Amino acid sequence: MISVLVANTKGGCGKTTIATTLASAFAGQGHFTVLADVDRQHSSLDWAKRRPDGAPALAGADWAKSDFVVPRDAERLVIDAPAALKMKDVEALVKMADVIVLPVLPSAFDEGATRRFLNRLEELKPIRKSRAAVAVVGNRMRVRTRAAAQLDSFLGGLGHTVVSRIRDSAAYTEAAAEGLSVFDLRGRRAEDLREDWAPLLRHIEEAGAA
Repeated sequence: MISVLVANTKGGCGKTTIATTLASAFAGQGHFTVLADVDRQHSSLDWAKRRPDGAPALAGADWAKSDFVVPRDAERLVIDAPAALKMKDVEALVKMADVIVLPVLPSAFDEGATRRFLNRLEELKPIRKSRAAVAVVGNRMRVRTRAAAQLDSFLGGLGHTVVSRIRDSAAYTEAAAEGLSVFDLRGRRAEDLREDWAPLLRHIEEAGAA
């Protein structure tokens, strides 16, 4: 099983969109996928409940339930972590993850929070010992803008690169309203948006196989 934790202590960076899209992508590849929602708002869980019968099936799970156990035959686990999470709780989740996906927005206002979170992540044993990989994802990006270039420069100064640049598009909110993602949609626009995810999906597969 490959386990992916989507986390950032900065709110509003699109963690749930990243988590649900990854879960949908894995399910579309034929993997038995579990989407575990740690957030009390249950946005990911509600999305999974809205998912129509014709879409590739996945299992939504409430992480907080005392009887929750990851199924033994699960092939992909996506954990959607809330912003207001203490580092001791982040550490417990990191221990279960092969890859920590960190969504960031191309905004100077996010830089301080991102720096602090990355620094604290790198102090955790699974990451220090290279048992878990960190993948930074630029979310709601507008390519070839000054903000995008600044994000690259900022992360480069921290020793990280942007693994994938997810463009800003209304397609994500439109699909989410139906329990879907761009991996469930047809048409040229959805196909074009899916290309943004290819580097991240490759990164996850490679990290999970390591």
